[in-house]
Amino acid sequence: MTAHPGANIIPIHGKAPKIHETAFIAPGSTIIGDVEIGAGSSIWYNCVVRADVFKIRIGERTNVQDGSVLHCDPPRPDDPDGCPLIIGDDVLIGHMAMVHGCTIHDRGFVGLGAIVMNKAVIGSDAMLAAGAMLTERKVMGERELWAGRPAKKLKDLSDAAIMGMKIGTAHYAENAKHHTTAVRDALG
Repeated sequence: MTAHPGANIIPIHGKAPKIHETAFIAPGSTIIGDVEIGAGSSIWYNCVVRADVFKIRIGERTNVQDGSVLHCDPPRPDDPDGCPLIIGDDVLIGHMAMVHGCTIHDRGFVGLGAIVMNKAVIGSDAMLAAGAMLTERKVMGERELWAGRPAKKLKDLSDAAIMGMKIGTAHYAENAKHHTTAVRDALG
Protein backbone atom coordinates (compact mmCIF):
# COMPACT_ATOMS: atom_id res chain seq x y z
CA MET A 1 0.00 0.00 0.00
CA THR A 2 1.34 3.44 -0.90
CA ALA A 3 1.11 6.40 1.46
CA HIS A 4 -1.08 8.27 -1.05
CA PRO A 5 -2.85 5.71 -3.27
CA GLY A 6 -3.82 7.03 -6.69
CA ALA A 7 -1.72 10.20 -6.37
CA ASN A 8 1.40 10.89 -8.44
CA ILE A 9 4.34 11.88 -6.22
CA ILE A 10 7.24 12.68 -8.55
CA PRO A 11 10.84 13.68 -7.70
CA ILE A 12 12.70 15.88 -10.20
CA HIS A 13 16.15 17.48 -10.28
CA GLY A 14 17.12 15.52 -7.16
CA LYS A 15 14.22 16.93 -5.09
CA ALA A 16 11.34 14.83 -3.86
CA PRO A 17 8.13 16.10 -2.28
CA LYS A 18 8.08 16.05 1.54
CA ILE A 19 4.55 15.36 2.69
CA HIS A 20 3.61 15.13 6.36
CA GLU A 21 2.19 11.73 7.27
CA THR A 22 -1.14 13.31 8.31
CA ALA A 23 -1.66 15.19 5.03
CA PHE A 24 -4.30 13.94 2.60
CA ILE A 25 -3.28 13.77 -1.07
CA ALA A 26 -6.28 12.75 -3.20
CA PRO A 27 -6.13 10.32 -6.09
CA GLY A 28 -5.49 12.02 -9.40
CA SER A 29 -3.36 14.73 -7.83
CA THR A 30 0.22 15.26 -8.92
CA ILE A 31 2.89 16.58 -6.54
CA ILE A 32 6.23 17.28 -8.23
CA GLY A 33 9.68 18.29 -6.97
CA ASP A 34 10.63 20.69 -4.17
CA VAL A 35 7.28 20.67 -2.36
CA GLU A 36 6.70 20.57 1.40
CA ILE A 37 3.19 19.96 2.73
CA GLY A 38 2.48 20.38 6.45
CA ALA A 39 0.50 18.39 9.00
CA GLY A 40 -3.22 18.03 8.46
CA SER A 41 -3.19 19.73 5.06
CA SER A 42 -5.13 18.39 2.09
CA ILE A 43 -4.59 18.42 -1.65
CA TRP A 44 -7.87 17.43 -3.27
CA TYR A 45 -8.75 15.54 -6.43
CA ASN A 46 -6.94 16.40 -9.66
CA CYS A 47 -4.74 19.17 -8.30
CA VAL A 48 -1.25 19.87 -9.63
CA VAL A 49 1.44 21.14 -7.26
CA ARG A 50 4.49 21.54 -9.51
CA ALA A 51 7.77 22.69 -7.98
CA ASP A 52 10.03 21.68 -10.83
CA VAL A 53 11.79 25.05 -11.11
CA PHE A 54 11.63 26.43 -7.55
CA LYS A 55 10.10 25.68 -4.16
CA ILE A 56 6.51 25.39 -2.97
CA ARG A 57 5.78 25.40 0.76
CA ILE A 58 2.33 24.63 2.15
CA GLY A 59 1.71 25.02 5.88
CA GLU A 60 -0.46 23.05 8.27
CA ARG A 61 -4.23 22.43 7.95
CA THR A 62 -4.27 24.17 4.57
CA ASN A 63 -6.54 22.84 1.84
CA VAL A 64 -6.11 23.07 -1.91
CA GLN A 65 -9.42 22.14 -3.47
CA ASP A 66 -10.20 20.09 -6.55
CA GLY A 67 -8.61 20.99 -9.87
CA SER A 68 -6.35 23.77 -8.59
CA VAL A 69 -2.90 24.40 -10.09
CA LEU A 70 0.06 25.62 -8.00
CA HIS A 71 3.39 26.59 -9.60
CA CYS A 72 6.33 29.00 -9.20
CA ASP A 73 9.14 30.68 -11.17
CA PRO A 74 12.90 30.19 -10.70
CA PRO A 75 15.48 32.80 -9.76
CA ARG A 76 16.94 34.60 -12.79
CA PRO A 77 19.74 37.14 -13.27
CA ASP A 78 17.17 39.97 -13.33
CA ASP A 79 15.21 38.45 -10.41
CA PRO A 80 17.59 36.58 -8.07
CA ASP A 81 14.84 35.95 -5.50
CA GLY A 82 12.62 34.19 -8.02
CA CYS A 83 8.99 33.52 -7.27
CA PRO A 84 8.58 30.69 -4.78
CA LEU A 85 5.05 29.80 -3.74
CA ILE A 86 4.67 30.20 0.03
CA ILE A 87 1.34 29.25 1.62
CA GLY A 88 0.79 29.56 5.38
CA ASP A 89 -1.30 27.61 7.86
CA ASP A 90 -5.10 27.27 7.76
CA VAL A 91 -5.37 28.61 4.20
CA LEU A 92 -8.35 27.78 1.98
CA ILE A 93 -7.77 27.60 -1.78
CA GLY A 94 -11.03 27.08 -3.67
CA HIS A 95 -11.75 24.75 -6.55
CA MET A 96 -10.01 25.43 -9.87
CA ALA A 97 -7.78 28.22 -8.52
CA MET A 98 -4.50 29.15 -10.23
CA VAL A 99 -1.88 30.13 -7.63
CA HIS A 100 1.54 31.09 -8.99
CA GLY A 101 4.73 32.32 -7.29
CA CYS A 102 2.98 34.32 -4.58
CA THR A 103 2.62 34.43 -0.79
CA ILE A 104 -0.56 33.59 1.09
CA HIS A 105 -0.34 34.29 4.80
CA ASP A 106 -2.02 32.26 7.56
CA ARG A 107 -5.79 31.95 7.22
CA GLY A 108 -5.83 33.55 3.77
CA PHE A 109 -8.62 32.58 1.38
CA VAL A 110 -8.54 32.18 -2.40
CA GLY A 111 -12.02 31.84 -3.94
CA LEU A 112 -13.23 29.43 -6.60
CA GLY A 113 -11.54 29.95 -9.95
CA ALA A 114 -9.42 32.85 -8.69
CA ILE A 115 -5.94 33.62 -10.03
CA VAL A 116 -3.02 34.82 -7.89
CA MET A 117 0.06 35.90 -9.85
CA ASN A 118 3.81 36.19 -9.14
CA LYS A 119 4.90 38.20 -6.09
CA ALA A 120 1.32 39.00 -5.09
CA VAL A 121 0.55 38.77 -1.38
CA ILE A 122 -2.66 37.78 0.40
CA GLY A 123 -2.57 38.95 4.02
CA SER A 124 -3.72 36.99 7.08
CA ASP A 125 -7.50 36.53 7.28
CA ALA A 126 -7.90 38.17 3.85
CA MET A 127 -10.20 36.89 1.10
CA LEU A 128 -9.74 36.99 -2.67
CA ALA A 129 -13.24 36.55 -4.11
CA ALA A 130 -14.28 33.80 -6.52
CA GLY A 131 -13.14 34.48 -10.08
CA ALA A 132 -10.89 37.38 -9.06
CA MET A 133 -7.40 37.96 -10.46
CA LEU A 134 -4.76 39.34 -8.12
CA THR A 135 -2.11 40.68 -10.50
CA GLU A 136 1.66 40.71 -10.02
CA ARG A 137 3.01 42.43 -6.91
CA LYS A 138 -0.42 43.48 -5.58
CA VAL A 139 -0.59 43.26 -1.79
CA MET A 140 -3.81 42.53 0.08
CA GLY A 141 -3.74 43.66 3.71
CA GLU A 142 -5.02 41.66 6.66
CA ARG A 143 -8.79 41.12 6.83
CA GLU A 144 -9.42 42.66 3.40
CA LEU A 145 -11.85 41.43 0.73
CA TRP A 146 -10.71 41.96 -2.86
CA ALA A 147 -12.70 41.13 -6.02
CA GLY A 148 -12.67 41.68 -9.79
CA ARG A 149 -10.26 41.30 -12.71
CA PRO A 150 -7.93 42.91 -11.86
CA ALA A 151 -8.81 42.60 -8.18
CA LYS A 152 -9.34 45.70 -6.07
CA LYS A 153 -10.17 46.14 -2.40
CA LEU A 154 -13.91 46.14 -1.68
CA LYS A 155 -13.97 46.31 2.10
CA ASP A 156 -12.58 45.05 5.40
CA LEU A 157 -13.94 41.70 6.57
CA SER A 158 -16.17 41.41 9.62
CA ASP A 159 -15.51 39.10 12.55
CA ALA A 160 -18.37 36.91 11.26
CA ALA A 161 -16.68 36.53 7.86
CA ILE A 162 -13.38 35.61 9.55
CA MET A 163 -15.21 33.02 11.67
CA GLY A 164 -16.81 31.59 8.52
CA MET A 165 -13.37 31.06 6.98
CA LYS A 166 -12.18 29.32 10.17
CA ILE A 167 -15.20 27.02 10.05
CA GLY A 168 -14.38 26.20 6.42
CA THR A 169 -10.82 25.28 7.34
CA ALA A 170 -12.03 23.01 10.15
CA HIS A 171 -14.53 21.37 7.80
CA TYR A 172 -11.85 20.53 5.24
CA ALA A 173 -9.47 19.18 7.89
CA GLU A 174 -12.19 16.85 9.18
CA ASN A 175 -13.41 15.88 5.71
CA ALA A 176 -9.86 14.98 4.67
CA LYS A 177 -9.75 12.36 7.45
CA HIS A 178 -12.89 10.71 6.04
CA HIS A 179 -11.51 10.77 2.50
CA THR A 180 -8.21 9.28 3.68
CA THR A 181 -10.11 6.28 5.03
CA ALA A 182 -12.38 6.00 1.99
CA VAL A 183 -9.46 6.14 -0.47
CA ARG A 184 -7.43 3.57 1.46
CA ASP A 185 -10.43 1.25 1.59
CA ALA A 186 -11.08 1.67 -2.13
CA LEU A 187 -7.52 1.76 -3.50
CA GLY A 188 -5.15 0.70 -0.71
